[in-house]
Amino acid sequence: MIRLKTILMAGAAMAAVGSPALAQTAPAQPARQTPPAQTQPAQEQEEGEAQTDAVTDVVVTGNREETRTSIDSVSYSLANDLQATTGTLADALRNVPSVDVDPEGNVSLRGDASVTILVDGRPSGILSGAGRGQAILQLPADQYSRIEVMTNPSAAYSPEGSGGVINLITRPSAPRPGRQTTGSIRVNVGDDGRWNAGVSGSIQEDRLTLSGDISYRADPVGVSLERIREQFNPATGALLSTTTTVQEVENDQSGVVSRVTAEYRLTDRTQLTGELRGVAFEGEQDQPGLFETRNAAGTVTSRYRRDGSVDFDFVNWGATVRLLHRFDDAGHEWSNELRFDENSNEVGALTLNRFLTPVAPDFFERFDQNVDQTTIGLTSAYTRPFAEGGQLRLGYELNIQKPEQDFRLFRGGTTSALLPIAGFINSFEAEQTVHAWYATWERPLTEKFSAQLGLRLEQADIEITDLTGGTTAEQDYFKAYPTAHLQYKLSETQTLRASYSRRIARPSPAQLNPFVAFQDPLNLRSGNPDLEPQETDAFEVMWQMRQGQTFYMATAYLRDTDGAFTEVARDIGGGVLLTRPENLGSRRDMGVELTATGPLTSTLRYSGAVNLFRQEIDSTGIPGGGNREGTFASGRASLTWQPTANDFVQVSGFWQGEQLLAQGTREAGGMLNIGYRRKLTEQLSFVFTGRDVLGTFNNDSVFETPAFREEFNQDINLTAFYVGFSWALGNGQRRQPEQFDFSTGPTGG
Repeated sequence: MIRLKTILMAGAAMAAVGSPALAQTAPAQPARQTPPAQTQPAQEQEEGEAQTDAVTDVVVTGNREETRTSIDSVSYSLANDLQATTGTLADALRNVPSVDVDPEGNVSLRGDASVTILVDGRPSGILSGAGRGQAILQLPADQYSRIEVMTNPSAAYSPEGSGGVINLITRPSAPRPGRQTTGSIRVNVGDDGRWNAGVSGSIQEDRLTLSGDISYRADPVGVSLERIREQFNPATGALLSTTTTVQEVENDQSGVVSRVTAEYRLTDRTQLTGELRGVAFEGEQDQPGLFETRNAAGTVTSRYRRDGSVDFDFVNWGATVRLLHRFDDAGHEWSNELRFDENSNEVGALTLNRFLTPVAPDFFERFDQNVDQTTIGLTSAYTRPFAEGGQLRLGYELNIQKPEQDFRLFRGGTTSALLPIAGFINSFEAEQTVHAWYATWERPLTEKFSAQLGLRLEQADIEITDLTGGTTAEQDYFKAYPTAHLQYKLSETQTLRASYSRRIARPSPAQLNPFVAFQDPLNLRSGNPDLEPQETDAFEVMWQMRQGQTFYMATAYLRDTDGAFTEVARDIGGGVLLTRPENLGSRRDMGVELTATGPLTSTLRYSGAVNLFRQEIDSTGIPGGGNREGTFASGRASLTWQPTANDFVQVSGFWQGEQLLAQGTREAGGMLNIGYRRKLTEQLSFVFTGRDVLGTFNNDSVFETPAFREEFNQDINLTAFYVGFSWALGNGQRRQPEQFDFSTGPTGG
């Protein structure tokens, strides 16, 4: 239940934010108009037309650009990413500079895995919580038009996520003004049973616009897993035993994503929008595995098979209601939004254990895990432009997350005689409430020099209840998060920017749950009730040059983090490791990222990015820890060739460098993709894509401590080839490709 304090604080904040809007004092006309805030899809712009942005952007004249920058973000178009037409959100993100996505859907920015993902500038229920990784691996990329990366966002965005914020901008589906209907159908068929399809459409009648889309994806994946764990005597370093685990996993997964939006113009300046959305993923896994342990002399002491099957179901549904009022056409507006999301993530597994050495009776194991989460969000945002390009933004945000988790482990000689195992039964619930108030002020200080200053104040309350053990815990803290962005125009083609932000990563309620969960006979996992938030000071200096169709950008960055999260494994005896999150002493990330795009010839175009970075970790007190440091590199590149007006060829790839862990290293890996698009008619296009054509994208890690050494290797079969068609339907004028029309900030972050 939402407490009375929450309701009172929300009401007071709404009144405080709304009061300046009610005055409706007509501001002086700014020297340069700002685009409207991100409550609407980006405005259209004809090719070759000059665009002039306010303080937050540089002036660009020319054709549509793949990369655009604002004072606090860099945005990348997906219009010509062929992997995005047939692939998942993970495929699209892997082609974006600064972003890495591992095989399990975990996202990182410049090596930092603490990342907040927004949709249209707002929190997303499906992209937060336990199911985020699975959603990233399943959501179709073609519902997004561009991806904004904010490694140092302004105070108008949540400070959650030490690495920064990724903002997914959905593809607009509303037709142009007038009575029109538009739509599209997409079908892509791949190898090994992979296929996906989608339908989208919209209809506009007078003041009402209805739009929606639905898509289905089937994407089976095979994984070969090998784990070699060596146990040592910590005092002498002598080898005690070696355990090898080999598993072949076949994962058959599919999902449906749908969305319906109704937009009604109450007046010419007031707009009411409602959205219903739903996502449903399901999957089945076969997990045959062989576990073998040898002593120091090489003699087999334990050998058994674990042959199991896993079923999972993930369901998310949500609704949003938004009211927007524009006081003028210069960006003076007030918006209010209420969001509700509910997730349900159910996993069930049944395993048969067959003991070969020593011989023992077979037995079955079953575990059931249910994780549900309710998310409620409220945003009120006010934007007021002033003369000479200045702008004030005020806002209040309320975010409530209420997760519930149940875990059950059963064992028995037959499937009908399974009994619960004491110590492995747990029910857990929590509530996290965050109130946030923010203000940003920006304006040109001289003809060439501009500044944006921001401050965000947040009150966080976390309550945790172990329903099984009867224990409770609370965290309650108030913190301030300042931001500063400076911009200097060196010339008509070059711009210099500098920024600072204070950021936080709060432990999720599940990370605070001390319950020890069973994974397999060699691995247990728990939360840590003593886990503290990690705080980061982030600094950046960016130089960019845009000349015609050529764009260069160089960014030097430094992130200092106190109490950084890390996963720590401890040997608890019998060859079993218990893994739980802990706080590092400190972590420092520093590096230089170089980005370049441009034409090589009239038909051949390139884009690429390289990130050279150094990591320093102080993990003193953690087994196998200490002071660790290393210098690494990651990068990506793409070549596009358009020999005719109807043909488009693309070759792209990326390389993810090594990454330091508190107790080891995650190995490097990469992927090569290909694609071809043929425009058959004005309404019909053909697409062929190949993902990971060389089969090189794996997940390998090495962990080393005085008590154990482990090599973990995952060979993931992500190689896939698709052929597909896309039809444009309807009697309305089709939209131009999506443009980069930056707002000076979000209406909710």
